[in-house]
Amino acid sequence: MINAIDPTAYPGINGFLGTRASIMLDVVFVAMFAVLAVMAWSIYLVRYRQQYVLHKRIQLILGLVLLVTVTAFEVDMRLTEWELRAAASPHFVQDYSSATPAAAKWGSTVGKSLLVHLSFAVPTFALWVFVIIQGLRHFPNPPRPAPYSNRHKLWGRLAAFGMTMTSLTGWVFYYLAFVA
Repeated sequence: MINAIDPTAYPGINGFLGTRASIMLDVVFVAMFAVLAVMAWSIYLVRYRQQYVLHKRIQLILGLVLLVTVTAFEVDMRLTEWELRAAASPHFVQDYSSATPAAAKWGSTVGKSLLVHLSFAVPTFALWVFVIIQGLRHFPNPPRPAPYSNRHKLWGRLAAFGMTMTSLTGWVFYYLAFVA
């Protein structure tokens, strides 16, 4: 059951999905569906249609959009004190008898789900930067198959897997923290 939002209960702007999440969390939650769809389409275009130029353009735009989104998301997470919004979740039980409040937060199901999410999100971000930079360095302009192609496929597949897992684990965190 989704809890009603009291607009004065939390710092920041409330989201549009009717949960306790902030607007930026809702934007990222929805945007990740689009990111995965666009990423899959881009991979399809290059793999089955040999649309190398379009693949490059889509990936550069996607990378830029993700950079802006991640930056805005991180600012929002710091300013809106997500812990206050998650505190109503039954999965965010803070054991105040713990040695520190941080230990109580990270020991909760919500905290653990965030750690799992971050274990995918942080390396995936670095991997996307690496794949894009290496692609720009090793492919001719306009892009076409090159000696670097097989390595690019390997790193690209790892980045796509990482993005998929980042999305899935992010959605689990969102549910546990802001819906439940």
